[in-house]
Amino acid sequence: MKTYELTYIISPEITSEEAESFSREIEDYISKKEGSILNRSIPVAKTLTYPIKKHMSGFIGTLEFKLEAEHLLQLKETLNKDGKINRHMIIIKNPVKIGKIRGRKNKIIEPAKEVLTEGNIQEKNAHQETIIPSKKVELKDIEQKLDEILGE
Repeated sequence: MKTYELTYIISPEITSEEAESFSREIEDYISKKEGSILNRSIPVAKTLTYPIKKHMSGFIGTLEFKLEAEHLLQLKETLNKDGKINRHMIIIKNPVKIGKIRGRKNKIIEPAKEVLTEGNIQEKNAHQETIIPSKKVELKDIEQKLDEILGE
């Protein structure tokens, strides 16, 4: 048995109690044909977007059921012959398959925390651009360092 969903619009010329009894008649018909009702909604009065059979409103209801295909044709014929239904639609509901979601693993990339020093600057490749953090140097310190190096 396949799962089907029936959506129907009942004429607004009847009352809401009559619309509910009509939906129960459809459910009884399905159960007589050895079908099973999975989910149902009570017909609710709604305004339509465009006129259907010269009516701008109607009772809209849905019914989810399981039924054999040969009995489905008989159900369609009875719905077509009934004058209370303005429009109906039966669709096949395929079961939802839960599959594997393929994708790459998201790797968390942490920002670099490396501090550049004179020792590890030489380890870097020659084609990579490096920035050396600089300290403010006084002129006196430079002269003193030069004197130490030159040995004066």
